[in-house]
Amino acid sequence: MNAIITVVGNDKVGIIAAVSSFLAEHKINIADITQTILSGNFVMMMMVSFENADIAIDELREALSKKAEEMNVEINVMSEKVFSAMHRV
Repeated sequence: MNAIITVVGNDKVGIIAAVSSFLAEHKINIADITQTILSGNFVMMMMVSFENADIAIDELREALSKKAEEMNVEINVMSEKVFSAMHRV
């Protein structure tokens, strides 16, 4: 299963490192990633693979929510199927 993770917040050092390190700890592979700065806001979108993950998507959502609070950013996790259905033209 794949998921889409979005991270939005004030730009600061360590956001990518914190999120990618957490994913690596749980054997979640980053299949694709894009990030930019929009009007001073950090914006990142990742497609991740749960193929070898040792954590379920609901657990990931909860854990990243806690990490988001620590970093003062917003992190959302959504199944790729749900994301694709929501963004279909």
